[in-house]
Amino acid sequence: MQHTLWKINEIRHQISMIDGKSSPDKIIINAKYLHSVLKTWVEGNIWISKDRIIYAGKEMPEKTSDAEIVDASGQVIVPGYIEPHVHPFQLYNPQSFADYAAQLGTTTFLSDNLILFLFLENEKAFSILDQLNELPFSFYWWARFDSQTELENEDELFTTKSIYEWLNRPEVLMGGELTAWPRLLAGDDQMLHWLQSGKLKGKKIEGHFPGASEKTLARMRLIGTDGDHEAMTIEEVERRLLHGYAVTLRHSSIRPDLPDLLKGIVDKGLDVFDHLMMTTDGSTPSFHLDGVMDKCIQVALDAGVNPIDAYQMASYNVARYYNMTSLHGFIATGRLATLNFLENEYNPVPVSVLSKGHWLKKDGQQVKKLPTIDWSAFGGLELPYDLHDGDFEFSMPFGIEMVNDVITKPYSVSIYTGVESLSTEHDESYLMLIDRKGKWRVNTMIKGFANSVQGFASSYSNTGDIILIGKNRKDMLFAFNEMKRLKGGIVLVEHGETIAHIPLTIGGSLSSENLDDLILQELNLKKALKERGYIHGDAVYTLLFLQSTHLPYVRITQRGIFDVMKKSVLFPAFMRS
Repeated sequence: MQHTLWKINEIRHQISMIDGKSSPDKIIINAKYLHSVLKTWVEGNIWISKDRIIYAGKEMPEKTSDAEIVDASGQVIVPGYIEPHVHPFQLYNPQSFADYAAQLGTTTFLSDNLILFLFLENEKAFSILDQLNELPFSFYWWARFDSQTELENEDELFTTKSIYEWLNRPEVLMGGELTAWPRLLAGDDQMLHWLQSGKLKGKKIEGHFPGASEKTLARMRLIGTDGDHEAMTIEEVERRLLHGYAVTLRHSSIRPDLPDLLKGIVDKGLDVFDHLMMTTDGSTPSFHLDGVMDKCIQVALDAGVNPIDAYQMASYNVARYYNMTSLHGFIATGRLATLNFLENEYNPVPVSVLSKGHWLKKDGQQVKKLPTIDWSAFGGLELPYDLHDGDFEFSMPFGIEMVNDVITKPYSVSIYTGVESLSTEHDESYLMLIDRKGKWRVNTMIKGFANSVQGFASSYSNTGDIILIGKNRKDMLFAFNEMKRLKGGIVLVEHGETIAHIPLTIGGSLSSENLDDLILQELNLKKALKERGYIHGDAVYTLLFLQSTHLPYVRITQRGIFDVMKKSVLFPAFMRS
């Protein structure tokens, strides 16, 4: 399990090092390190036994015979970075993303549990958490209260028993994020009960309030929300701080707001950095080419934020908010030995990384990969059906128009849709959502996706159901069959040939590749889509959010075409014959 207590014999052995009776395992000498409470750089020595800091200060241990001694002269040391709002399922999986992030100094995740919750029984999901807890990396989790879409069986999945089992896990630190907050305001007492139960167990509650008015923020604060990460302007940051929210500033592949927000805070001279955190909010793989939390820290430094404040926003502030300073975000006696060794305070990419007492990176070189874990609980994607001509019928009077990567609105279909291949002179395409078990389908049109994508299939979606998009029905079928052959993935087809693909062998939703290889696959797919008329920024997020009913205005869901504002099904799903 995740460390909360060391065993009695371990503590006695640790004290014996202070008493001069035994030697630490590692001693960092001539260390210049950030003290998170004093908010200054301290010089001294750091003693480490296994995964714990035994002492940090001026003294040297009396016994050093069994110690690895590391001279940190000329470097500065900061706590390992904490990503407080991770969606670790954006094509990558939690282990592969952690392995990549750790080399850049991010050694703690607070992660979304949605995919685990939707796809696995709790017992199997918890077996994955237990495996991740054994890695030299720190995983913490959220407990979701809603699916952020319209599921056929949401009431069967989101039960008090199942949610309580998550809230009772010690590594679950947060309830939310509350994408279905309108249900709370509309009187959903069941969800409010879950929220209150989480707070009684000491969990923080995270909101999801883009564009929220001051009264909405006040209402949600009364309901029990502690924090929010959706501020998009400096005024929205101030509004959340005014009402006592913990504010997490976002820098993601679809909302790269952090530079402007920090510039606004610096320009206004607001002394609020002790109350801010930062996140990349589940960005897609290629966004991380230049970093994870180190990237956010660099943005802060470039915006003129004091270096100590920049590092605190990615470590101590998160640990303090989540009541983890006894373990994280603090280089001091008794904490986890998770340290980043920097060339200087203005370069947040570490030269060396120590995580839970393990060297993951040393002198600029990776020295340890995080061991892979067993994902067999997900299985491969086995589609027990084939598509036939009757599935490709598109007679819906209106379709879905993309306003941007993730916002969609209804539009009236005026073109003739009874043809095998649509013209590339316009940007309307066929769109299908198909039950992964083959029971139902939803057929409509999508406008604004691209004008030349012939066949595109994805098992990566909010619910794991299958998305098909394209101009040509034969190529759409070919893409579906290729995705089926791969046992999950994203496939782009043209004239019966595969142009780009990303295999997703873990349940049809996650890649088993390391992140460097996955980034290349994603960049190749994005390039091919752009060449065929995709004009938006992040096609992967488009696939994820086509079903997401926490965004306006109309969505394609398991229940059919859904009007988000009216909370009603406009056209139901068809049962397949």
